Amino acid sequence: MGIAALLASLLLPGCTTLPSPEQRSQHADALARAAGLAREQVRTDSFVLTSFARITRQDLPLTVYIEGDGLAFRTRSQPSDDPTPVNPQGLALAAADPSANVLYLARPCQFARRADNPHCTVAYWTGKRFAEEVVQAMDQAVQHYARQLPKQPLHLVGYSGGGAIAALLAARRTDVASLRTVAGNLDVGEFNRLHRTTPMPASLNPIDSAARLHGLPQVHYFGTEDDVVPGVIALRFTQAVAGDCAQVRAVPGMRHGDDWGRRWPGLLAEPALCRAGP
Repeated sequence: MGIAALLASLLLPGCTTLPSPEQRSQHADALARAAGLAREQVRTDSFVLTSFARITRQDLPLTVYIEGDGLAFRTRSQPSDDPTPVNPQGLALAAADPSANVLYLARPCQFARRADNPHCTVAYWTGKRFAEEVVQAMDQAVQHYARQLPKQPLHLVGYSGGGAIAALLAARRTDVASLRTVAGNLDVGEFNRLHRTTPMPASLNPIDSAARLHGLPQVHYFGTEDDVVPGVIALRFTQAVAGDCAQVRAVPGMRHGDDWGRRWPGLLAEPALCRAGP
């Protein structure tokens, strides 16, 4: 069992009827449309990924939002048939961002037509959700949009498991100007140890790449009431990054599945900067 199993148990207590994947997709469309984000499909080597984008200025950076694990598990032990999120927090963050250039990327197999995604097996929203081929696909999708804004830097933002993907992408790209995570699962091994959940040997662990982010401005937000991804995860990651560029911010009263989109404009206004030395 992983993070999404815990989320299922926390967000859907006693729930027997869930919105269908089509209803979840319609909900995402409405949220995106209200923010001027248009749905697109991006073909990568392994998956066709769903995106929502608003690109209006060629002379400004691109902020990329990466979704969490979604509805990976129906119960604490039963994987779902479709990982499309019921409450797409990553999309809510993107919708709350007034920047000129905003991109939201769903994770593999979320909002996906099975006919377009023959590789979408349950492994890719359970034990392989941070696998190398997943990170490569997300990187290819980011590159698809980066080419539309030549020479412009990227700002990466990831929610929950999307924080893991964002950190892994930041460690392998050279055009990333900042990294932010919200309730990010930045140490998959420690998360599994804390919750006594199944190890994920087929997935990458962001903390193993932390040293590569030593000079990258970054802020990692956690909710003080979050017992899914507690603050110790962000603290361990920033300690592994070391230096003056990685910061942790506690957000009082917030739980893992609370309305982070409502808080996001204020949090986003805080700059991600490397602290000046003594």
